[in-house]
Amino acid sequence: MANLTQQIADTVSTVGVSSAYGDPVDVDGTTIVPVAATWYGFGGGEGDAGNDSGKGEGAGGGGGGASVPVGAYVTRDGRTRFEPNTIALLAVGIPFVWVTGRAVGRILRGLRGKR
Repeated sequence: MANLTQQIADTVSTVGVSSAYGDPVDVDGTTIVPVAATWYGFGGGEGDAGNDSGKGEGAGGGGGGASVPVGAYVTRDGRTRFEPNTIALLAVGIPFVWVTGRAVGRILRGLRGKR
């Protein structure tokens, strides 16, 4: 089982960069390279040779992965820049703004109480 897990890990590590950065696409003289955050997870299993009834028992394993598009590198007129995916930016930005607002509110409340 350990050998299989090592083979899967080696395969995933070699495809990691190619799954995070997509193939370049040319659209009307503009080159676009999509970028994504990717991750994989795998689990193993174990077995028992037998119990009181004489039958063996075992448990399996599984795995999976995910890919979240975060934006693209866009090259126009010889200049390359990163353009974020709006939905991914909002997904990260909204919690950040909420936490920052709570922290500023607590700081201000603490300063008012010390006067």
